[in-house]
Amino acid sequence: MITVRQLLIGGATAAAALTGGAIGASFLGTAGAATSTSATPAAATASTEAPAAATAPAETRQAPDWSKGGHQANGKTETLLTGDAATKATTAAKAAVPGATAQRVETDAEGATYEVHMTKADGSIVTVKLDSSFKVTETINGMG
Repeated sequence: MITVRQLLIGGATAAAALTGGAIGASFLGTAGAATSTSATPAAATASTEAPAAATAPAETRQAPDWSKGGHQANGKTETLLTGDAATKATTAAKAAVPGATAQRVETDAEGATYEVHMTKADGSIVTVKLDSSFKVTETINGMG
């Protein structure tokens, strides 16, 4: 026969389990809601801000940090060019994009031998790819 004590203990255990489950579900529900709520606007913001940044006037665009390099791809790490190689690459790139300013001259880890990142007069970025003879092989709008 079930005693009053057993009923009270059983009832308290059941109440504790239900309360704990409800509290746990509340935390999970809140965390899930916060995640989905914050993720959706961030994704929407990112997608709406990107085109605006691309079409913003040159004076309001933020320039890349040209001192940062060392991009890695295909098992290679890009390195800055110096001396005669840097001069030849810059000269060829400036001939391909008149009026642009060379910002960074380096080896290329993605197929070309060298690349020159440049800023055009309008503030837009262009990347000029060169072969081992410093001949321009490609000009890419953006960081390429």
